[in-house]
Amino acid sequence: MQTEAEVKAHIAMKAAEDDDFRARLVADPRATLEAETGLRLPDGYRLHVHEESATDAHVVLPATPELSREQLDHIAGGACTWLAPGEC
Repeated sequence: MQTEAEVKAHIAMKAAEDDDFRARLVADPRATLEAETGLRLPDGYRLHVHEESATDAHVVLPATPELSREQLDHIAGGACTWLAPGEC
């Protein structure tokens, strides 16, 4: 199983090399990521794709440490938080 960081790196690399993939990723990130990786994101999990340019940069802040009861239960069972249950 790949980590979240490995999946993100793979997607970013492919988007840098494949213009068609990049366009699909920008237009429909969830469907494109799921089709590329075979993974299923949980319902309610939002995926955002941002393109940087010479005059537009993005800073990604880490998630806040506050988790819902459902997330805590999911993690306590040894599951990851960004994939649907059973996908980790």
